[in-house]
Amino acid sequence: MPTFPTLILMAVIATLYATLFHLLWGKSLKELLVLWLAALVGFAAGQFLATSLALRDIQIGELHLLSASATCWLAMAFARQLKL
Repeated sequence: MPTFPTLILMAVIATLYATLFHLLWGKSLKELLVLWLAALVGFAAGQFLATSLALRDIQIGELHLLSASATCWLAMAFARQLKL
């Protein structure tokens, strides 16, 4: 289980990614909310997978930045393709 500061950092980074994704490809405010939720879920899933598989990538403390970021961007792209 990640510590509280790690959870906050995860939320901040996922929010920044969702904002950047929306600035580049977004259209509506509803889409921003969907992207933000997809970013949070994707980032958490990537962190969980990297921790479970003991992957060695770029880390900030116990946060697996590379794996979590990649799954976050994939989740947002998938949500956009589904047009949620």
